[in-house]
Amino acid sequence: MAGLAARSYHAPVNSIDSRTRCPWCLGSEAYIAYHDEEWGMPLHDERMLFELLILEGAQAGLAWSTILNKRDNYRRAFDNFDARKLARYSDKKVARLLADAGIVRNRLKIAAAIQNAQAYLAVQKEFGSFDRYIWSFVGGRPMQNRRRRMNGVPARTPESDAMSKDLQRRGFKFVGSTICYAYMQATGMVNDHLLGCFRHAQVQVQR
Repeated sequence: MAGLAARSYHAPVNSIDSRTRCPWCLGSEAYIAYHDEEWGMPLHDERMLFELLILEGAQAGLAWSTILNKRDNYRRAFDNFDARKLARYSDKKVARLLADAGIVRNRLKIAAAIQNAQAYLAVQKEFGSFDRYIWSFVGGRPMQNRRRRMNGVPARTPESDAMSKDLQRRGFKFVGSTICYAYMQATGMVNDHLLGCFRHAQVQVQR
């Protein structure tokens, strides 16, 4: 996703309660569930960190809802984001992926996923874990922002610039600074739930 600041705003839908949420999630029940259960939670699971990195890249130029709705299809098509398997995908496998209507059939993005799997494994080998490497861009702890409005949320920051530059140096693709900041938001490296959102305080505690 291209960062909270760039998310599409949809008219609110009826939800199961009256708690105040970040406005970007009010377009669908799937968005609400993602916001309430995942987005902004500090994430350290290696496989999930890799999954979100690939999905953020797949989202480039599209709405996050497109990727969210295809997430289960991506897990099926990409061997549940097993980086070792993905890194060895053959031309035959790529051809099958390009014919799979359940995912975004973009040759460059599929090729990038394979290359990113290879780069991800190299980072794991060098640093002992991808988690240790990627969290180093925020000093190992979530950055606690206190934003009141969506128009105060940046699309990129010096931290995402640094992450993007280093990922690209290591061979990763579809990791521009805007994508990296969205990734930081999604994985809880930054807490960009708005102050009025009930999740802001919860995420702050769960760091």
